Amino acid sequence: MSVAATAATDVVLVVDAANVVGSRPDGWWRDRAGAAARLLDRLAGVVATTAPGPDGGDVRLARVEVVLEGRARDAAAPAVPGLVVHRAPHDGDTEVVRVAEEVDAPVLVVTADQGLRMRLGDVRAVGPGWLLALLDPAR
Repeated sequence: MSVAATAATDVVLVVDAANVVGSRPDGWWRDRAGAAARLLDRLAGVVATTAPGPDGGDVRLARVEVVLEGRARDAAAPAVPGLVVHRAPHDGDTEVVRVAEEVDAPVLVVTADQGLRMRLGDVRAVGPGWLLALLDPAR
């Protein structure tokens, strides 16, 4: 009996950076730009990789689009193809919705914000825990 390998689904990951950074009380509020820069550095390492998806199948993170808001907008971003940083001119939630609507591929949004999830409609969303487990497999 042979088992056919299933291909990973390409997705564009849209990250609500404030929500992900804020999910761990590690002092991020003292240096929001620094915390965002650390997250961007870690996200650079998952661009174009394949990971277990939130629904059980594998996903290939074809592109990672990160929304920064407030003082986090000052974060330095690594120059990595496939890592796109959006510096929200107003609130981050509106920018996350805009980015998710404009992406021309399947989208997976990372946020725990229930109000934002409602605004996203049918767009798939997953909590920060899924992403943090991917970024920090040893934890």
